Amino acid sequence: MLLAIDVGNTQTVIGVFDGPAVPADPRDRRPGELPGLAHSWRISTDGDRTADEYAVTVRQLLATAGIAPRGDAPAAATPAREVGGVVVSSSVPSVTAALRRMVTDWFAVPLVVVEPGIRTGMPILYDNPKEVGADRIVNAVAAIDLFDGPSVVVDFGTATTFDVISAAGEYLGGAIAPGLEISMGALFEHAAALRRVELIAPANVIGHSTVESMQSGAVYGHAALVDGICRRIFAEIGEATVIATGGLCGVVAPHCTAVTMIEPWLTLHGLRILYARNSPAGAGEALP
Repeated sequence: MLLAIDVGNTQTVIGVFDGPAVPADPRDRRPGELPGLAHSWRISTDGDRTADEYAVTVRQLLATAGIAPRGDAPAAATPAREVGGVVVSSSVPSVTAALRRMVTDWFAVPLVVVEPGIRTGMPILYDNPKEVGADRIVNAVAAIDLFDGPSVVVDFGTATTFDVISAAGEYLGGAIAPGLEISMGALFEHAAALRRVELIAPANVIGHSTVESMQSGAVYGHAALVDGICRRIFAEIGEATVIATGGLCGVVAPHCTAVTMIEPWLTLHGLRILYARNSPAGAGEALP
């Protein structure tokens, strides 16, 4: 089984792959039904956690699904329930270092970290390719594999990022905007009369209370931002498939007219692909 870990600034997504990859037409799937993804979890990102602390957390999550590191499985477990490889992308350097140490000390299996020099199979047409965040490259690789090109990936995380992939499978660049939670946090901090509200879409754009008005501005306003940037992208590259992902995609994406597909676990799929292309064992498309 393959353990995939995507470390964002706010949340860390953990997934375990086991089984076949994707069907002939991924558009036939419902959101979140990623073939081969056996289990997935979200935890908060903490740059102060040590390798041992991450190991305890990850191993406890795996144990809930009856999975263990290779060579550490209970007698009743079969080899198919063991982790045989780990792939990591991270936006937080201190966590990247902790996870490297965690894999060495606690898992002792092949590790692939998404970083400059990794084989992506995708030309990166950025002025400085090393500036592109690991998660953005992973998302682009997943998008071209699942949906072909041209594509736009909108990742609703700490920042809302737009990554554009050409029809030829090239990473063209994109846009970065403040994320929904960052925007709302700034509003709460600078407007003394406003308080935090649940991030859900109200029934109407015209709010009939302060809470509804804030929810409307947050959700529908962010949806309008996404639609506006996508329209401008289409003006430059033509129509494209727009894939929404990230922790808040379920809140905003349903209200975006430009969004074609919602895939919450897109980054995990990209990590699986990059592990196959860079595994020290040369695993190809096979899972460890």
